[in-house]
Amino acid sequence: MTAVDGEAVRLKGEADEPGWEVDPDDEWGVAVITTVGRQLKLRREAAGMRVGQFGAAIGYGEDLVYKVEGGKRIPQREYLDRADEVLGAGGLLSAAWEDVKRVRYPRKVRDLARVEAQAVELTAYGTHNLHGLLQTEEYMRALFEMRRPAHSQDQVERLVGARMARKAIFERDPAPELCFVQEEATLRRPLGGKMVLRRQLEHLLELGQMRSVEIQVMPIDRAVHAGMGGEIQVLKFSDGTAVGRAEGDFGSRPVSELKHLRIMELRCGIIRAQALSPGESLAFIEQVLGET
Repeated sequence: MTAVDGEAVRLKGEADEPGWEVDPDDEWGVAVITTVGRQLKLRREAAGMRVGQFGAAIGYGEDLVYKVEGGKRIPQREYLDRADEVLGAGGLLSAAWEDVKRVRYPRKVRDLARVEAQAVELTAYGTHNLHGLLQTEEYMRALFEMRRPAHSQDQVERLVGARMARKAIFERDPAPELCFVQEEATLRRPLGGKMVLRRQLEHLLELGQMRSVEIQVMPIDRAVHAGMGGEIQVLKFSDGTAVGRAEGDFGSRPVSELKHLRIMELRCGIIRAQALSPGESLAFIEQVLGET
């Protein structure tokens, strides 16, 4: 607590800013946040304000201000807006958010989101849990919280935020063609509890009504199954190129070689043929929802 204009104010510290650590291995992210922090410090000093005084004025703790200015902590939008107002920056500090928001999520997730944003077609087969683009916020949080060794709460919130941001793919115009094949078990496993699963199943039914989205279910009773090797994802782009990843094959890394993509596309085609049709799948999901 501190006093501003005679009133007690609770300052926000790191506990109020989930998921905003700087990834030391992300060179571009470190450079961006270091530059923003330096600009904040220079403007604060030019205004003749000490760290504690500045922190009290914008409503954040002194320790957090030091870390933001030292490039050790990623500022939230509110922080930049308050700093811009207090320091009279005329919108320049607020504008830094356009750069900051690109580095607030883990680098691997940013790279994945960038690739998805460029794709005109996505085909994915999932085995253990629902595909990230299909997940509700509650479902993905439950997934991240059950990881072992455990993520910190900061990491959980950062990962949830990054995955939620990827869902912008459903709002693109023109929309990409998205096809998801999910194992029946992923529809029945109550990750996060039965209510979380119910809301997740309802969300799948909503997504399945979109013209650009096809959701198929692979029943557990299939005697012949081309997807026993694990998860597969193939993304195609407008220039005719593609990238894919198959669990257990090619080092489980993304590949773009035609001979590798041909194998993945062949397998995806057979999996889709073996699964229930999109219409049958939505009816099946509705049935599971009624049983949950």
